[in-house]
This record gives sequence, C-alpha cells and structure tokens, in this order.
Amino acid sequence: MGWLGSTRQGLFTMADDLEQQPQGWLSSWLPAWRPTSMSQLKNVEARILQCLQNKFLARYVSLPNQNKIWTVTVSPELRDRTPLVMVHGFGGGVGLWILNMDPLSARRTVHTFDLLGFGRSSRPAFPRDPEGAENEFVTSIETWRETMGIPSMILLGHSLGGFLATSYSIKYPERVKHLILVDPWGFPLRPTDPSEIRAPPTWVKAVASVLGRSNPLAVLRVAGPWGPGLVQRFRPDFKRKFADFFEDDTISEYIYHCNAQNPSGETAFKSMMESFGWARRPMLERIHLIRKDVPITMIYGANTWIDTSTGKKVKLQRPDSYVRDMEIEGASHHVYADQPHIFNAVVEEICDSVD
Repeated sequence: MGWLGSTRQGLFTMADDLEQQPQGWLSSWLPAWRPTSMSQLKNVEARILQCLQNKFLARYVSLPNQNKIWTVTVSPELRDRTPLVMVHGFGGGVGLWILNMDPLSARRTVHTFDLLGFGRSSRPAFPRDPEGAENEFVTSIETWRETMGIPSMILLGHSLGGFLATSYSIKYPERVKHLILVDPWGFPLRPTDPSEIRAPPTWVKAVASVLGRSNPLAVLRVAGPWGPGLVQRFRPDFKRKFADFFEDDTISEYIYHCNAQNPSGETAFKSMMESFGWARRPMLERIHLIRKDVPITMIYGANTWIDTSTGKKVKLQRPDSYVRDMEIEGASHHVYADQPHIFNAVVEEICDSVD
C-alpha cells in the first residue's frame, strides 16, 4: 500500500473520537444493551478504508460552531482539476463509497464526508421543522466547503444526499460546476391517487410497520445485541454488493454502527419526510430556482423504487438549461454499489466534461 502503509495508524489516531455522552439513567443503561460505540464505528471504517490504493487523508474538519465533519480526501495531491465532492444518503457514511473512491480519484481529488448527524460526524440537535432541518444540513456543507478552502466543485449526491446537494445548489450555485444526482430522494409531490405510488421495497415496509411514528431506524437501537443481525436480515444485498472487497460482514457492521448511535441526522430526516418516501418540501417545486447555467445529470438505477420520471419533469422545469437523465441497467437504489464499474465510468465522463 506504499504511502498509506506507513501512516494509516496516524490518520486514524490524529482525530478525537466523538463519543456520545450518556444522559440520564435510561441512556446510561442503553449502551450496555446496545453493542455499539463511536470507537467500534471507527474500527470497522478503518477496515474499509484499508482497501484504498490511492493516497488519502482522513480527519475531522472543525466548523466555527464547534461541530466536526468527518472527512476523507482521496488523491489530495491532484490539484489541477475541479474536485469531486460526494454526499452519501440516509443512514450512510464515507465507507459506502469504497467501490468508487479509487477509480474516481485517478485524475482528480475526491472528497467524501459524513453528513452532520450521521456516521462519525457531530450529532447535534437539529431544528424540528422541515425547512430548519434542511437549512442546517446545507449550512454545514457550505461551512465545511469554506473551511476546506474548495473554491468550486462537482457536487454528487445520492438519495437524501441528492436532495441536500440540490438544496445547496439553489443557495450556492457559484460553487457548483456540475450537479450529479444519483437516485435522489424527495423530488416528487406525493400523489393523491394511491395507484400512482410506486411500492417501496419489502424491508422499508417491514421497518415502517414495526416503527409507526418512531425514528426510521429506531429498531436497530431497541434491538440491542440483535441489532447487527437485523441489518444482515433486512439488507443481505449489501454483503453481495461489496463481495469483491469483503467476504465477511464488514459492510453490515459498518451500517449498523453508523445507525445505532444517537439519532441526530435521522431525527432531522424524519422531520423532513412524510411516509418515508416523500419529502414535506418536494424538490420538484424548487428545482427551477437553481441558476440556469448549472448543468444537472440525474442517474437512476433501472430497478429502483425511486420515481425515475422525475428526471423528465426536471427537464420540463429547466427548458433553457443542461439536464440529462439516464438509467443504469442492473442497478437498484444504490446505483454506485450495484453497478460500480458503469457508475464510475459515467461519473468520470461527467467530470472530464468539466475539466
């Protein structure tokens, strides 16, 4: 592994761990019942990042409001081209881009980070209204960019990350050279006719029926020592998606430890959504507010549960702007992991069109 081999330990010990402090008797009892901690998340993430071949730097970026954003930069030495910034979806983190980071950083720097309230980043209390929660996410992305000293970027977001990347582009269009939306969540208006609603996957319906009004992933925390097994049971596909890198349960463990912590970003997401599949403030009603000269590419999995007709509707909303929509065969919602080679080639082509 060359450069990385001699310094990996330093990369992961240079940053303070953001352990959550228990509050009250119930919170102090739960950690013993729930087999997770920020240290365990750090350790399983380290196993994932060991697969990177290119140089990388992993560290906390401290924001002026004391929040910290966990950031992984791959190929930091390639400064001649516009960097690619990748924003993960709900319940994700930097580790889920492991199939994409090396190929996409062959000729330019790639930045990935854990959204505020997710993964290893700070988990503050968010505003409880949909607009306030969304603005908190977007402001944290802009403050992160400013702190990182990134003048402009190719901005890619998956699912919830696509929704937030769009919101960011409305507010800070001068920072975005190209907006890439990968199976973005939260675009369509909720249909009034139930027959028009595309059925979500079985695991979504199962979780929704168990939880009712609770946070989306509360079942993982309540399940205690059975939590890791629930991830494997509900999402066995994740093990298959990353099988080229991991034959064991590394990815399932990573997803569990990302989501068994204090539900900060998860609570914010809950305030922004209704019935899991729909946003309270749908992005289709606002996409026209992005400056006309910002090009947009929308990449869908051909088998996704997300409404792929949104791409056509975005074109109608932006008749005088560049909007391209495409579907990748053999991919579902997690396009970047279902068909990583095709996905990487498509994203690289978009990046090369920028510079």
